Amino acid sequence: MHAEMVEEHQFVSLGGYEIPVFSRWSYTTADPYAVTLSFRADRGQWVEWCFARDLLVAGLNGPSGHGDVRIRPSVSDDPDQLLMELESPDGYAVVEFGREAAARFVASTHALVPLGEESALVDVDGFIAEITKV
Repeated sequence: MHAEMVEEHQFVSLGGYEIPVFSRWSYTTADPYAVTLSFRADRGQWVEWCFARDLLVAGLNGPSGHGDVRIRPSVSDDPDQLLMELESPDGYAVVEFGREAAARFVASTHALVPLGEESALVDVDGFIAEITKV
């Protein structure tokens, strides 16, 4: 089972320019701790950022994350916006998106797997056996 949402966001900063971009939020019960935010780069090609669902949940109400992905409410005139900072060796971008849409997406993930119940879907022993070939 999965949840998905496609939207158009505005890059606040990408090389000093604001660029509209299509994005796709996705969540699958096969990886219950993570969400994926994909950006359409070219026709049919997407750049994916996978990060903890908890980071997105926390970012709805305050600054969240350290490292490559950080989310926080906007400090601009529009408190209904969230900012996501993405950083990699290839560059840095800030994406602005609606808090309400992000909250709806988070709610759809909770309908599939409530917070705190992710471990019921993860076979840790099976994973360890697979990677160690035991």
